[in-house]
Parts: sequence; C-alpha cells; structure tokens
Amino acid sequence: MLVARSVALFVVAALFEIGGAWLVWQGVREHRGWIWIGAGVIALGAYGFVATLQPDGDFARILAAYGGVFVAGSIAWGMVADGYRPDRWDVTGALICLAGMALIMYAPRNH
Repeated sequence: MLVARSVALFVVAALFEIGGAWLVWQGVREHRGWIWIGAGVIALGAYGFVATLQPDGDFARILAAYGGVFVAGSIAWGMVADGYRPDRWDVTGALICLAGMALIMYAPRNH
C-alpha cells in the first residue's frame, strides 16, 4: 500500500511541476501573459509541498527518484499538450529513467 501511495504522490507531483513549468513557458514564450505565469508559479509551489508527503523521509532519495518520473512525465505531457511525438530513443530513455526511479525508491534496504 505504501508503494501505491508513493507512486500516486509522484504522479501528482509531476502534474504540478511539469504543468507549472509548462504554464510559465506558455506565459513567457507563447506570450500568454502574467496570469499563466502566476498559475505556473503556484503549481510549482504545490509540487514542492506534494513532494513532502512521500512516506520515505530522505529528501535526496525522493528528489533523485522523482527525476525519473519527471523525465517520463515530461515526454507524456509534451505528447498530450503539445503534440510531441517521441522517437524510440525518447521512450527507451524514459523507461530507463523509470527503472532507475524504481531502484532508488523501492529497492529493499537493510535498515
């Protein structure tokens, strides 16, 4: 059950961080304005809060593992939001990152 909760929190964190960065990008690069930028900043702050809800208490482990989620989530976000079409190397790289995330986060430890 802890793994399922942890995975769900990683997904929510990814939605806030990637979504927040995308909103800032849209506000600045696509000239959509300050409302988009402000919404992005709020979402990025929410990401920071969600990350603290992980059951594991090691900041370094959480942030390192989240990096794999961020890579895969960014590709998925680009596909949905911007019509990005990943090639096989994008997909392979994302899968490697997710495998690394799983090792960092969920490998059995003796403590």
